[in-house]
Amino acid sequence: MKKNIIKTICTLSFAALGLIATGAQSAHAQSVNSYIANNNIGHAKITSAIWGGFPKNNYRHSGKPEGVVVHETANPSSTIYNEIAYMKRNYNSAFVHSFVDSSRIINIANTNYLAWGAGPVANARFVQFEQVRVHSKSAFAKEMANSAYYTAYLLHQYGLKPNDAAYDGKGTVWSHDAVSRYLGGTDHTDPKAYFASAGKTYFGASYTFAQFYQLVKTNYNNLTDDAHTAATNYDKVSYKSVNDTSSLGKDYKSYRLYNHVKNSRANVKSYSWSSVKPKVGKKVYIDNIGRKDSGKYSWYRIRFSKSSNAKKYWVYEKALDVTPSEDDNDITDEVTVPNQSSAKVASSSNDDNADTNVSSTSATSNN
Repeated sequence: MKKNIIKTICTLSFAALGLIATGAQSAHAQSVNSYIANNNIGHAKITSAIWGGFPKNNYRHSGKPEGVVVHETANPSSTIYNEIAYMKRNYNSAFVHSFVDSSRIINIANTNYLAWGAGPVANARFVQFEQVRVHSKSAFAKEMANSAYYTAYLLHQYGLKPNDAAYDGKGTVWSHDAVSRYLGGTDHTDPKAYFASAGKTYFGASYTFAQFYQLVKTNYNNLTDDAHTAATNYDKVSYKSVNDTSSLGKDYKSYRLYNHVKNSRANVKSYSWSSVKPKVGKKVYIDNIGRKDSGKYSWYRIRFSKSSNAKKYWVYEKALDVTPSEDDNDITDEVTVPNQSSAKVASSSNDDNADTNVSSTSATSNN
C-alpha cells in the first residue's frame, strides 16, 4: 500500500513537471515578426548577378509580372552559392529569378522575363525566388526579413499591391503551396513545412505563410512611405554593442521611448512610459549605444527584463541615471543609413535636446 502511494505521488509529480515544462515552452514562444521588430532586424541589399544563359520569354501580359511566388529549396545542407551553381547547370529543367538566405538577396535572372519554377500557369504570371534553409534562430529571422522585403520590393517595382492568394487563389503574394492548390501544374507545398519546422524549433510555435504575408505588408507600406521622404532628412547614427545596466533617472518623464533612435530612419514610433510601469531608479538592461554624428549625447537601447527576448526600446541619455564612459566617445562599430523596414517618424527634429515628452500619444506604426 505504501509503495503504491509513493508510486502515485511520483507519477503525479512527474506529470506536474511535464506541465510546467510545457507551460515554460509556451511562455517563451515568440512571434518571428515580433523578434524581427524588437531586434531592429533590417534587410540585405539586393545583389544583381544576372546570368545571360537563362532563356528570355515574356509573361502573358507582355513583360509585366502579376505577383511573386515564394519557394524554399528543401535542401538542408546546401548554400546559396551551391544552389545558384546547380540552377545554372540545370536551368532546362527549372530555374527561378533569385535566391535569399539570412544575409543575401541575389538576383540571377531578369525579372522582366518569366522563370520555370512553379508550373506553366504560374510561370507565365509571377516572379519567383527560392529561400535557402538556414539553421539558427537569428538566421531564420533574418531570412524572413530579407524574403519579406524582397517580396515587397518586387511588388512595389511592378506597381502591384499586396494581396495574399492563399485564401481564394487570387492575389499577388503566392506560396508554391497556393500555386499547387489553385493553379495546378505542380504539386509542391513549399515553403509551408520549412516555415512550420523552423518556427517551432527556434521560436516555440510554427511560423505560417499568413504571418509572413503580414511582414510583407509592413515592408510594402514602409517602401511606399519612404518613397515620399528624402534619405538626406535622416540623421546618421553610429552604434556600439554593450552589456550593461542602469536605471531610470529623475527626469525620465521629460523624454520618450522609441523603437529606433529618433530621426535615424523612416517610421520611428514613440511609446508611452505607462506601458512599462516606470519609476525613478527602475533597473534597465542596455545592449546597444547609438551616437548621432550631430549630437552631443548618446541614445541607449534598453529593456526592462534580464531576458534577451524582452521588448527593447531606444531612449535618450538624459532619461537614464548614467555617466557616459570613455568608450561612449568611440562608437564607430557600425553606421546605419535609413532603413526601409522600420516604423513611422515621431518627430522631424534633428536636435537631441528636442526629445521632450510634450505628448504621450504614439505615432502611427506598421510594426
